[in-house]
Amino acid sequence: MRRTVSATEARVHFGDLLRRVGEGGETIFVKKGGLLQAVVLPASEYDRLLAGQEPEAWRERARLARERIRAEVTGATLPPAEEVVQAGREERDEHLSSLR
Repeated sequence: MRRTVSATEARVHFGDLLRRVGEGGETIFVKKGGLLQAVVLPASEYDRLLAGQEPEAWRERARLARERIRAEVTGATLPPAEEVVQAGREERDEHLSSLR
C-alpha cells in the first residue's frame, strides 16, 4: 500500500512517521502543494537501491543521457521560443479552466 502524507502532516507527526518507516518497513511519500517532494524509506531499502552503484556513476549516466538527447535533436528544427511559451500558456489555461 502506498501511504502519502502532506508535508505539514509529516512535520507534525515526524516521530510516528519515523517509527512506521524504521520499525514497520513502510515507505511514505510526502507531498507539498499537491506535488511529490520526498520519499521516506527504510535505510535497508536505500542501501539496496545503492548496492552495486559506484559513487560517481550518476555522472556517466548523465553524460550518456546528454549524448542521447543530442543525437535525437541533431538536425531537428526547434520551434521559436514564443511558440513554445504560447503553447505552454494555452495548456496551463486549459488545465485551469477544467478545474472550475
